[in-house]
Amino acid sequence: MSDQDDLPKLLGDCVHCGFCLPTCPTYVLWGEEMDSPRGRIHLMQQHADGTSLSGPMVEHFDRCLGCMACVTSCPSGVQYDRLIEMTRAEVEREHPRSMKERAIRGLVFQLFPYRRRLRALRGPLRAYQKSGLDKLIRRSGVLERVSPSIAAMERLAPPLGKAPRLPERVAARGERRATVGMLTGCVQAEFFPGVNAATARVLAMEGCDVVIPPDQGCCGALSLHSGREDEARAFARRTVETFECVDVIVVNSAGCGSAMKEYRALLADDPAWSGRADALSAKTRDLAEFLVELGPRAERRPVPVTVAYHDACHLAHAQGVRTQPRTLLAGIPELTVREIAEPDVCCGSAGTYNLFQPEAAAELGDRKALNVAATEAELLVAANPGCSMQIATALRHHGAAIAVAHTAQVLDASLRGLGRDTLIPHTPRATT
Repeated sequence: MSDQDDLPKLLGDCVHCGFCLPTCPTYVLWGEEMDSPRGRIHLMQQHADGTSLSGPMVEHFDRCLGCMACVTSCPSGVQYDRLIEMTRAEVEREHPRSMKERAIRGLVFQLFPYRRRLRALRGPLRAYQKSGLDKLIRRSGVLERVSPSIAAMERLAPPLGKAPRLPERVAARGERRATVGMLTGCVQAEFFPGVNAATARVLAMEGCDVVIPPDQGCCGALSLHSGREDEARAFARRTVETFECVDVIVVNSAGCGSAMKEYRALLADDPAWSGRADALSAKTRDLAEFLVELGPRAERRPVPVTVAYHDACHLAHAQGVRTQPRTLLAGIPELTVREIAEPDVCCGSAGTYNLFQPEAAAELGDRKALNVAATEAELLVAANPGCSMQIATALRHHGAAIAVAHTAQVLDASLRGLGRDTLIPHTPRATT
């Protein structure tokens, strides 16, 4: 049965109770009914009843982050995640976007899912950052005048250093407990290579042989969550082929892990691929999820630091992985975890959202940064590259001296006995 056959039931599941409203980021920001999940479901029903996709209707759909906080909070089990993905696919098929929108979307989807293109961008971008020209350009506001989306891309880019290349296999330390495949990702691999290196080391120190296929490509997360279904399916098929040889796939990016666990639905109507996709979804694990299932073996050494842990939406809401990262952090001696207020309100990254809706994303980023700063933590820990870029940018904007790291990097520092200096280099310990 196709998604369109399921649509009447999916829409009918919503009883318009309003439990979703306090968790919806755009409703929290603006208080507009049509920018809430139940409001958007009302618009979806109108479209299903024959109303064409008008510009204002599409704008309300575009403003949705797809964070799925509403799915977690809904007492009726409404599958809003399926509804918004189906709707976005309809928008891409039926709605003629402006030339400017097409240009920006074309740029994003011709760049970010392709590692070689991102890699080619690294050198010029690194030189641009080291020259100090980035600060001058931002002060001038010239990119904002050209395109707020282009300005957001430039502003969100993390400071780039050298990018170490991982081998195809990293051997387990001591007796081997498991053999795992590792997804390196696109943005993660090129903008946060240290996260991947730390992930491979942690897995190896916990007794895993780590297989890192060199020809792996994009998992299709950005395309899937933006309604580009055919593109997402092509990426998914390639990923299935790449990782069929391993029993477990470990993913350190929340958005990627969520997408790969959705392959069973994405390719359900393809007889040649549905079974293979289902098998891959079943063996995909987030890094924290896998490590807790495996159980600790390597010695944890002290890391005397206070951290604020951020729940990435596609980890907490889409995958239901909440306790596992906290369990891993709690197992590190002398590390203190502080919770962030409004944990279920998205930071504004949401895949490509901070590029296509930069003003709303900036509002949410500022809100998240203030909540992080209120914890008085020295380090923010997040498990998604988009969240790391979004919140780090907002923290800099507010002058908050809080470093950002991935859960894998904190574990790596503990297992290797490196303390806090690799996580918060050259800074004195906070006294407030």
